[in-house]
Amino acid sequence: MATGISKTKWNGKLQVNAYKNSPFSYNPIWQNGNSGNRLYYGDNLSVMNNLLNDKSINGNIKLIYIDPPYATNSVFQTRKQQDAYTDLITGEEYVGFICERLILMKELLANDGSIYVHIDNKMVFHIKVLMDEIFGADNFRSMITRKKCKSKNFTKKTFGNISDYILFYTKSNNYVWNKQYEQWTNEKILKEYPFVEDDTGRRYKRVPIHAPGTRNGETGKIWRGMMPPEGKHWQFTPAKLDGLDRKGEIYWSKNGNPRRKVYLDESEGIALQDIWLDYLDIDNQNTQTTGYPTEKNLAMLKRIILASSNKGDMVMDCFAGSGTTLVAADELGRNWIGIDAGSEAIKVMLNRFQNGTQTLNKHMNNEKEPKKKILDLFSKQETAENMIIVGGVSHHPINNYTIFANDNYTGREFNLP
Repeated sequence: MATGISKTKWNGKLQVNAYKNSPFSYNPIWQNGNSGNRLYYGDNLSVMNNLLNDKSINGNIKLIYIDPPYATNSVFQTRKQQDAYTDLITGEEYVGFICERLILMKELLANDGSIYVHIDNKMVFHIKVLMDEIFGADNFRSMITRKKCKSKNFTKKTFGNISDYILFYTKSNNYVWNKQYEQWTNEKILKEYPFVEDDTGRRYKRVPIHAPGTRNGETGKIWRGMMPPEGKHWQFTPAKLDGLDRKGEIYWSKNGNPRRKVYLDESEGIALQDIWLDYLDIDNQNTQTTGYPTEKNLAMLKRIILASSNKGDMVMDCFAGSGTTLVAADELGRNWIGIDAGSEAIKVMLNRFQNGTQTLNKHMNNEKEPKKKILDLFSKQETAENMIIVGGVSHHPINNYTIFANDNYTGREFNLP
């Protein structure tokens, strides 16, 4: 879990972008391939205002994920003590900062698009009120609670803070949704599906065949000489229940109480709920890292992208940071737009696009990971040979995108490989 340096203890200089909120145009400073993938170096408010004039983008973004500053009044540095970004806007100014950007994000979203805003417990309710106003309270879908770190010995006189939140809204009631599942574990299988059919060997569980609420239609009528329990109705019509019974999918107890058999092999998994325990921050897992503060879990971003977009859709992250959203989108066959105003973030992303990530120890010691093939960022090949191996895990180099910068770009902010 990243911890920023208090403004009072920070010795750096605050970089103020002269182009902030100005109507600049953004021009390509490097291009490879012909995909729609774009990485913008600039203030996201200015960039998004510019994108409103792009008919290929405006109203066509299916998914936006952002992990914005949290109003911590601190400065975040990389693992190598390079200033990554300042989070010094607080109070009303912070709310206004987020508000004007959310308004543009709504404009850029497709009518069936979704937005996920990752935020902490300090500002989550401020941002929810904003999003209720901008996107409509009826388009609020979930407030996901994410466990961000392992349990800790909290020194304050309160409960340990190990969670943050992801607000999920859609632009309309008709939105892209691909239901996500967790895989069954052996322990959960034995608990949830404790029975095995003698003749087929299929594992199953027994569930009631009635549901709450009275009905006057077919599901409220007599079946096999019995009425549904008081205040309830059959889940299926008597004719459907007869069909299930003929197929052997109704279990009858010794006292004649019917239950429906639900089979494990017909289950896609455990439907994902709104508490996520398996996506800790990078520092709390023995995993790969870019060294960028607040870097989020790649698997978590993949789950969000899979749930709220399809292959070929456009995904945007306008606080791109370490580029996790962009990498996840690219690996899942989505097009993407990334925006960040920090030169350090751009450097981190370019290095990640070419070289993947490193284990924390190797990152700190500047050790190079073994690779299947050393790739040039500007390589135009896009075959399976271009996969690189980092720490035994395949990484997908991103080499088909355009970098954009505005008129103030000097060419010195970051070095292209």
